[in-house]
Amino acid sequence: MVYMHPASVAVDWVFGYGSLIWNPEIDYERVEVARVHGYHRAFCIRSTRYRGTPAQPGLVLGLDRGGSCVGVAYRLTAERRADAIHRLYEREIPDWTERVYLPVVVEARLPCGTRVDALTFAADREQPTYQRLDDDEILDRLGCCAGQRGANRDYAINTWRALESRGVRDARLERIARRLLAAECRERETVAA
Repeated sequence: MVYMHPASVAVDWVFGYGSLIWNPEIDYERVEVARVHGYHRAFCIRSTRYRGTPAQPGLVLGLDRGGSCVGVAYRLTAERRADAIHRLYEREIPDWTERVYLPVVVEARLPCGTRVDALTFAADREQPTYQRLDDDEILDRLGCCAGQRGANRDYAINTWRALESRGVRDARLERIARRLLAAECRERETVAA
């Protein structure tokens, strides 16, 4: 994959699969549930800034190769399109020397059958921040890490709840979020005892 400079991105849509679903931080005129083929949602990115620290790295979602992913597509407002794309680059690739994502344009399918080209940020398997962990390792990280944008567990739970509120079920994310919530309940019970 080749780096795309923000000014060269000529699309009107953005595809979100993680925190963009519940915290887009961009102006848009329309939002739709959408499916992208060729990628799946995975906790595969080590986070040492937003959801963890260098001493205690967290995990965030990435679009990893294979399968399909249901998320949301945002149609950008014409007058704020360039600003929105610039802001997304600053958010997803704040330091290109330590990038974790590659900006890519994918075909997103809307519920009505329309296909739109959408900017999204895929996991870069060539970077040392890319990780493949089992559910127990993922839960360990999510359960204890925090960074500039808050607790890692909240990131996972917010993403699951945002998808559920749109009628989207992601079985693996649901299983992870429910285990995080159950662990929180056990911790409260232990403290209260």
